[in-house]
Amino acid sequence: MKRRDFIKNSAAFASVTFLPSSVWALTKNGKLRTAHIGVGGMGAEDLKSISSHKLVEITALCDVDSNSLVAAKKLHPKAKVYADYRKLFDEIGNSIDAVIVSTPDHTHAPASILAMNLGKPVYCQKPLTHHVSEARAMRKLAEDNNLITQMGIQCHSSDEYRKAVILIQSGIIGKVSCVRAWSPKNWGYDGPTPEGSDPIPDTLDWNFWLGTASERPYKEKIYHPVNWRKLLDYGCGTLGDMGVHIFDSPYTALELDVPNTIKTSCRKPTGFGHPVNNIVTYDFPQTKYTTENLKWVWYDGPGAPDMHEDLELPNMEKLPEQGAVFVGEKGRLLLPHWDYPKLIVNGKYEKIDFPNIEKVDHYHQFVDTCLEKDKCSAPFSYAARLTESILLGVVANRFPDMTLNWDINKAKFAETEANKLLESKYRAF
Repeated sequence: MKRRDFIKNSAAFASVTFLPSSVWALTKNGKLRTAHIGVGGMGAEDLKSISSHKLVEITALCDVDSNSLVAAKKLHPKAKVYADYRKLFDEIGNSIDAVIVSTPDHTHAPASILAMNLGKPVYCQKPLTHHVSEARAMRKLAEDNNLITQMGIQCHSSDEYRKAVILIQSGIIGKVSCVRAWSPKNWGYDGPTPEGSDPIPDTLDWNFWLGTASERPYKEKIYHPVNWRKLLDYGCGTLGDMGVHIFDSPYTALELDVPNTIKTSCRKPTGFGHPVNNIVTYDFPQTKYTTENLKWVWYDGPGAPDMHEDLELPNMEKLPEQGAVFVGEKGRLLLPHWDYPKLIVNGKYEKIDFPNIEKVDHYHQFVDTCLEKDKCSAPFSYAARLTESILLGVVANRFPDMTLNWDINKAKFAETEANKLLESKYRAF
């Protein structure tokens, strides 16, 4: 099934009268009734954080793993439970006001699109989608229907990252010519495709776990519950996992759109797993905060990053384990992952006068926006563009040492073969 057919069929499936989410919420005693798709792993964290808002009522829980459902049900005994999100919407779509999607990457778009076609606000974990075409479709759905949306990129609302954005935009290091970002995490797999199959656990619905992805035999410890991030059909590698977080603040601060070119240095494609080590170089068009061209270099995998003079710190200090460095006309700004930035001028640290800003809870901001009390800071109009940039790098990993040229208006590469990876057919399940 083609993605566009899935979107059309999802719209036809919608049987709920479309009303703005705030209307639904405010006509039900001011409580926001939420449905959570994916309640294990990060889904459990999302459930905990959303439910901590005093005006949230957990109405439905959905997961393909019954162990995760049992654990979530103990915390929210009044919630109805499901293994299939389609059945959830079909049975109680009129009884929910907002949807939280916390599944593996390949299910983000199918579940979110169905919810959005029902007129529901959606909080979807990062990266927003598994394919570029899905990111564009979700952005259009949200904008065309004026839906409340938020990508689960919690550090976007952190005190540390928001202050870094303000500093860069204030001109603390002048116009930025280069950003170097890194994570030594290893969400890659360089081994062979596993052979054979293993018995499917009684607690797992393998068909629902695969969802719209191609059918494949179950192998223990290869896919569920964690290692899917390493595999092409389900995750987006380290770039999709950590890159979204670490790109976010520079992307916001420099007001970037999508890149002109992308080039990756990595091993040859295997057709199954993402490369363990990647160096991805992007060229972005100029903005008011950058020089004529902005070079962006991403390093991931064990040993990342490769050393470069841009990454040398005062007093021969070691780089933080994960982070980014902005290179500007008047100095550099080091931004450790989820920590406060440091200013470097002429090889020395300089004092920063940090701005005073109010604390923000990324999850509660979504809830409050649904209740007409706030405004989401990472809506799909923003998140889709950031995700598209990330995913273009993921595609480039399949064409090592080749420069790919991206046309933002046509949403196509000049290189025809690369365009085949912008979407995939959806399996009927």
